[in-house]
Amino acid sequence: MNSKENYKVSIIVPVYNTAKYLKKCVNSLIAQTYQNVEILLVDDGSTDDSGALCDCFANKYPQIKVFHKENGGLVSAWKYGVEHSNGEYLCFVDSDDWVEPQMVVEMIPYVTGSNSEIVSSDYVIERDNGTSEPVYQQLVPGEYNRETLLKKVLPFVLGQEHRYVTISRCMKLISRKLVLDNMKYCQTDIRMGEDLTLLLPCLLDCEHLVVMNHKAYYHYLYVTESMAHQYDKGLYENNRRLRGIISHILEDKCCNSNEIPMPDYAWMLDQADREYLFLLLLVLKNEARGNPAGYKKNIREICNAPEVKELVQKTVVEIHEKSNLLLYLVLLHPNVFMIRVLRLAMILYYR
Repeated sequence: MNSKENYKVSIIVPVYNTAKYLKKCVNSLIAQTYQNVEILLVDDGSTDDSGALCDCFANKYPQIKVFHKENGGLVSAWKYGVEHSNGEYLCFVDSDDWVEPQMVVEMIPYVTGSNSEIVSSDYVIERDNGTSEPVYQQLVPGEYNRETLLKKVLPFVLGQEHRYVTISRCMKLISRKLVLDNMKYCQTDIRMGEDLTLLLPCLLDCEHLVVMNHKAYYHYLYVTESMAHQYDKGLYENNRRLRGIISHILEDKCCNSNEIPMPDYAWMLDQADREYLFLLLLVLKNEARGNPAGYKKNIREICNAPEVKELVQKTVVEIHEKSNLLLYLVLLHPNVFMIRVLRLAMILYYR
């Protein structure tokens, strides 16, 4: 068994047109006080100076490896990094974010050498207006073995208004084999919710989870301006495909796995239905705030789709936030008045 100081950690950074932020990101990785790391910068066909910056860093620091590939999207970039990594543990960092220098050295003592473990820290939202806010997981900090995962974690992975467990590939150390075994679920055409297609199967297979006690090492850059005005016309179809992948994962893990105990399949399917309902709220929000020409027509069509009406009728969810309650009311009653109220609320909130 390796001593913990000898475990290699591969830090994988997908890079695409983030020259403005890349230096801060990579400098925070070079500053890691844990020595046995490799940093993989995967340039996903950038059209700005990102690729050249990656090469400059690699020429200066031997622990940095650079890969240039054709543009294939975020998922294809980090998967490429995984395939070319050598570490026993993998750590993902997005190229517009940065981390604290002690992140890896303070996470590595919690690993055991298992092929199926995750160590998770917390993060800080860094807004472009200069404000910041730490975000801590709702899950109680501590160590969870397979038995406690089944009782206290897996029943609450999906379908919550606020994540009980942070579903992000970032801010974690994950066993290499756990990632390799579950990359098959990660499709490159999923643009929103893509981390769920990795973390859900990883958590279902996980035998040792550590949630650190309010350790916000990861700094997530939230660009307010772009987020407020971005409209994704393919979000509804994206989320429909995501729902299909979630169903496939649950069937594979809960029905076809005999190696380790799994949570109840029917319960997980109920979670998945609630998850999709919350994804639909995001779709309505996307239409109402970003599609002034066609939002009324699109919202009515989405809410009146047979599969959506069936889901809403059979699914019970707990909703507390006023904005989500309004979205849910529109989902229940997609009449012209409610849709216009939603549109006005979005305009007032994001102006």
